[in-house]
Parts: sequence; structure tokens; C-alpha cells
Amino acid sequence: MSPRSTPTRSTTKHPARVVFVGAGPGDPGLLTVRAVDALSGADAVVIDQYAREDVVSRHAPDAETVDAGHGDHGAPLTHASRAKLVVKTAKAHPGGLVVRLMDGDPSTFNGLAEEALACEKAGVPFEVVPGVSSVGAVPAYAGVPLTAAATTSVHVLSANSTAVDYSLSTDAQVTAVLLGSPDTLATGLERLLHAGRAETTPVALTEHGTTTRQHTVTTTLAQARQAAARMEFPTLAVVGTTVDLRERLSWFETKPLFGWRVLVPRTKEQSGSMAARLSGYGATSEVVPTISVEPPRTPQQMERAVKGLVTGRYEWVGFTSVNAVRAVREKFEEFGLDARAFAGLKIAAVGGVTAQALQDWGINPDLVPSGEHSAAGLLEDWPPYDDVLDPINRVFLPRADIATDTLVAGLQGMGWEVDDVTAYRTVRAAPPAAPIRDAIKTGKFDAVVFTSSSTVRNLVGIAGKPHTSTVIACIGPATAKTAEEHGLRVDVLAPEASALSLVDALADHGRALASAAAEGGETVVRPSARRPGSRRRAR
Repeated sequence: MSPRSTPTRSTTKHPARVVFVGAGPGDPGLLTVRAVDALSGADAVVIDQYAREDVVSRHAPDAETVDAGHGDHGAPLTHASRAKLVVKTAKAHPGGLVVRLMDGDPSTFNGLAEEALACEKAGVPFEVVPGVSSVGAVPAYAGVPLTAAATTSVHVLSANSTAVDYSLSTDAQVTAVLLGSPDTLATGLERLLHAGRAETTPVALTEHGTTTRQHTVTTTLAQARQAAARMEFPTLAVVGTTVDLRERLSWFETKPLFGWRVLVPRTKEQSGSMAARLSGYGATSEVVPTISVEPPRTPQQMERAVKGLVTGRYEWVGFTSVNAVRAVREKFEEFGLDARAFAGLKIAAVGGVTAQALQDWGINPDLVPSGEHSAAGLLEDWPPYDDVLDPINRVFLPRADIATDTLVAGLQGMGWEVDDVTAYRTVRAAPPAAPIRDAIKTGKFDAVVFTSSSTVRNLVGIAGKPHTSTVIACIGPATAKTAEEHGLRVDVLAPEASALSLVDALADHGRALASAAAEGGETVVRPSARRPGSRRRAR
């Protein structure tokens, strides 16, 4: 019988695995699924020249962020310096995962070869996750296809290199895409002109491509050097006849709210759907909480109501906000209960957002207003108490401490007994940072979307009145009345009392402004660009 072997234990600390991930050209929505998966498991993220802190904070909030774009003195790092930094970071996280987040696609003018070879030499395992390249994405967002009937090939050129033979890209059937800093682009475009490309060749210069800061200038090759020198990093140039199609194919920069900076006075938890809708229309949203939600001062009333819910005290539970759903859910979890405790109860939700919060909990509400999503709309559809059909005549309403009596009075008028319970308190939030307050007062926001009267009162209270150039959008008549009482001019009123309807109405207003500007021969439609003293820039 052979002796039993003893398993060996490795004491070697292996360096972290490095994943070279393409971050895309700028729009965080262009990250691949594989890229998001890698980021979510990262111990450290080494970012590139273009700031990607928003991507890291969203997908790798707990990871260490290492800047590979610039050194300690602000000078751009060389490929060799970045390669050393990646290896150093991998060795500092033994057994972990380091994501090397590269602009665009890792394999296109990004130093992938140098950094991967450095990893191979140092014994650091690595893999590559391709990304959406700026070569194709930025022109597509600018409305410039790279090929058409008149073009037979696409040449991608690095304007940073002095070894490029521009004479190979002078044919009219070639679309040339130049990558580099604005200074090197200017030089590269001039070299292409001197190599023999026709001076009348159309050129499109796009800065901050695929983001809401995108700005495209069309010119000719003869004038391109001067135009490129005025652009900001990152900029990409397309040279060729397909640039002429931009006037008809521009889809991104012509969105109704493109480039707008919109203030959303809500909590981050409440603003997700609005932010996504605004982004879809081309706007950037900034959330400024105006209220803070806190537990009730005395929890006994809420605790008795939840126990009564379990023991069969109620026929209905009416939820009038997402915060109410959250408050009850937290109390359920505290008591070790789950959604099954609602079995046999009828559930009402004041609107679609509240209904969705219930559905996320596994509860399908029995009643959602068919008309106005408000207390009045809920009362319109709420059935009156029937002593034959309804075995219990009591309703549980978990609400805010500042809720109005409209719903309670209406239900009592229909024969119901109501337990109006304070589920949470709303208190005014702390003032936003000084730059945000200044932006609100000086008109740097293009619009503010108010979803309730309390958001109007609280925003004015903690940050001051929005500038007169700022578009004021309100979710309903009551909110509009409060805004007017605070001296604000209401420009947009949502046709339905929902956050998404409010954003849609703001987009319609943006279209109307664009149409009026076009009729008047103007190029600027953003409200913040029209205020006195602002720097106007053609879209």
C-alpha cells in the first residue's frame, strides 16, 4: 500500500489578472456586456487619458482608481510609463483583478501591444475585451457614414505619428479618419492637403463624440487646420465626400434636448427613470435632492398598523408614493415578513411609478387610477364600501407626515374607516454645493423639472430661484400654481401627472424652440446659451 500523499499548499502570491477593456468613445451606454462584467469584479481600475470616473463609480464603485493618463506633474504619460503602471498595479493586488480601461477599442492606437507585452514579460496574466471604437462610433453619432456609393475604402490615420504616408489617402474615393489631439489633428489635416488631397474635400470635426457635449463642425480641407485648432480634446476628423450626408443624416445633435443641462430636484432613487428619459432626448440631468426621507418620530403607530395588516384588520392598503412602499417594506423586513403577508388584501397604488415599486416587491396592485395619477384620480376609481360585499370596512394608508387630507376625506365619504398612518417624515434637504447654487441662480441650467409643490418650495428654500432664462416644467396644475406663487414663469405643463410625461412635454417644448430658431435663421436654441453674457456656439 502506497503512503498517502500530503497535498502541497502554494505560498506564492500571484499578481492580479489584468483585463484590457475597451471603454468606448464616451457614451457609457456603449460599454459591452463583457466590459460591465469585468468592471463589476475589479479590485482596481486603471483609467486612460479621457476621464472615466463616471463609468468607474457606476460599475466598480469599490475599486481603486489609478490614473494612467497623466503623471504627478500633469504631463501625459508615455506608453512605456503606462505599461509600468499597469504591471505595478497588478502586483499590488495579488490574486485580484485589475481592469485597464482604455478609450475606444484597446487595439486601435491605444498602446495595447506595449502594455500587454509588459504584462507578458512580468508574468502577469491578461486578456482583452474589445470595445466600440471611436473610429466608427463618433462619425455615426455625427451623422457621417464612413462609406457610401462614391467611397471604396476607409483609411484610419494617427495624426500623432510623423511616419504616416498621407499620399496613400489622397484619392477622392477614400474616407480618411484622423485620430489625435486637436493640435496634431491640425497638423495631420494640413499634411493631407499638402500630399495632394483636394482642398475642397469636406471635413467633419467632432469633439466629445457620442456624449451630450458632442459638437461637430463641417468645413473644407483648406480651412480644416484653423477649425481643428479651436476644438477640444478628444476630437476626431473625417475627410471625404460622405461628410456631405451629415446635413440629412444628423440624428444625435438634432435631438430635441441635445446638450441641455436639466435640474431634477428629486432623490437619486426617484430620478432614475427621468434621467434615462432625459438622456434619450440628448440632455444631461443633475439631481439635487430637495427633501430627505426619515422614519417617523414615534414608530408605534406604524408597528400597530403592520401587525393589524397581518391579523386581518384591513380590507385595503393604499400606497400613495414609492417612499410609502419602501417604508412598509422595511418594517416588514424588520418583523421577518414578506409580500405573502398581503394575501387576501386589496392593494391600491396612486400611479405607475408606485405600482412598479410594488411589482418589484412581488405585488400586483388591484387598483391604479385609470385617469389622473393623484389622490383625486385614485378616489375616482376607488369603490365605495359595501356592507354586503366587503367583509371589513377599514383602509390602511401609510403616508408622509405632510400628506393632505383629500384622500382620507374622500374615502370616509364613501363609507370607509381609514387608518391614516405616518410611515415616514419628509424634511428639507441640505443646500446643494455652491457651484450648483450658482448655476441655478445664474441660468446655467437650461430647465428645471418640478414633480410636486414641495419640490418647488424646497428648491427655492435651499438654493434660490432659478434664473429667468431657465425653462420651468411642472407635472401638474397644483405644482404650476406653487411655482407661480414663488415668482416663476411656468413654460411647460405635463398633460399627465407622471414624471415621464413631464420629460416628454419638455422635449416637445425643445422641438418648438428649435423650430422657431430655424425659422428665424438662428443656430442656438439652448436657453442657457441665450442668457445675457453667455458664449454662443453653433450646434
